[in-house]
Amino acid sequence: MEKINLKNLDKSSWELYRFEEIAKRVSETVDPNTTELEVYVGLEHIDPQDIHIRRFGTPKDVSGGKLKCYPGDVIFGKRRAYQRKAAVVEFEGICSAHAFVFRANADVIDPKLFPFFLHSDQFMHRMVDISVGGLSPTINWSDLKHQQFLLPPKAEQSHLAELFWAMDEVIEKDIELLKKLNSSYSGLINHYMIHGNYGSDGDIVKTDCGLLDKRIGTMLLKGCLLEKPMYGANAASKPFETHSPRYIRITDIDEEGCLVDEDIVSIDTTDYGKYILKDNDFLFARTGNTVGKTLIFREKMGNCVFAGYLIRFRLNQERLLPKFLFYFTKSLKYEAFKRKLIKIGAQPNINSEEYQTITLPALSIQEQEIIIEKIDAIRARIELLQMKILDGKSLQKTLINQIF
Repeated sequence: MEKINLKNLDKSSWELYRFEEIAKRVSETVDPNTTELEVYVGLEHIDPQDIHIRRFGTPKDVSGGKLKCYPGDVIFGKRRAYQRKAAVVEFEGICSAHAFVFRANADVIDPKLFPFFLHSDQFMHRMVDISVGGLSPTINWSDLKHQQFLLPPKAEQSHLAELFWAMDEVIEKDIELLKKLNSSYSGLINHYMIHGNYGSDGDIVKTDCGLLDKRIGTMLLKGCLLEKPMYGANAASKPFETHSPRYIRITDIDEEGCLVDEDIVSIDTTDYGKYILKDNDFLFARTGNTVGKTLIFREKMGNCVFAGYLIRFRLNQERLLPKFLFYFTKSLKYEAFKRKLIKIGAQPNINSEEYQTITLPALSIQEQEIIIEKIDAIRARIELLQMKILDGKSLQKTLINQIF
């Protein structure tokens, strides 16, 4: 950082290059049916705005001619460039023909800086501009190779590359730590749903709640309700209006059980009184590919009603705490329950009567509170680390765009 004045970059010595001077397009083709290579990368394996390839397929998964790639190359998604997919290869393998394989020209750009240059807004926006086609716009090499970009001198490039990779290393270490914390989070939940607050040395027996410490009884969700479950409103939505309740749909709930504050809508009817949510109302998704998703409604979420593909449960909190039920729905026991009851048809679904047959460990409120406190602690660490990773990526992106 001491070597680079990012606030006052002097670009007077920078030079303009055509992209065909910056990088070579590698066009070596491979038949996946005959290759001895073991790794295949499709565009589905590359995450947007990520220079790392975190998932792989095999040549057996695909057919038709593919492109060969080597360590140090960059796979760039030429189809739907707005998805911003460009990742560094660390292996010898094959990739989708819907991608370009680029190899940096080391005489013009430091190969270690090249992936970050590709992720700059300047480059990505240009790729979108030159894409052609309707539903699946694609970049043609004949258009791309003539595009011109301003690059810093090689001496400066090495310092920039060092900076970006140092930032990347910090982010990657945090991502690895996050994986470990998520594993601990899942393990802790599954432990408590079997052993309760007892140790792991007790006798385990098979029950309607799966494997359970024999000192722990079971209880049905049905017996922990204040009132009959209720299906949500079957009404249309409209653009959000502050004087109208927010309309919570399945798509507004993420996989972690949080409310997503994007694409907020209101309910398009005045007959919504019975659908207004109260603090600690528990919502289950009853249909679709995300059947089983859950949300604990909190007053701080505002004035809200819920849609018809959700079911509202109001719990007797002298028997079952909403947070304990929420953590139960993150356990393997809940996954087994869903697999048993989901009906496979036009859309998978679970109805309110079936949800009421959920069998839980019968723990006292005090025991539930202790378990909640312990799981909350690790979840708080996860959320802080997620924020740190997002902040790190945001800073890295800002610096990339500041330079390029």
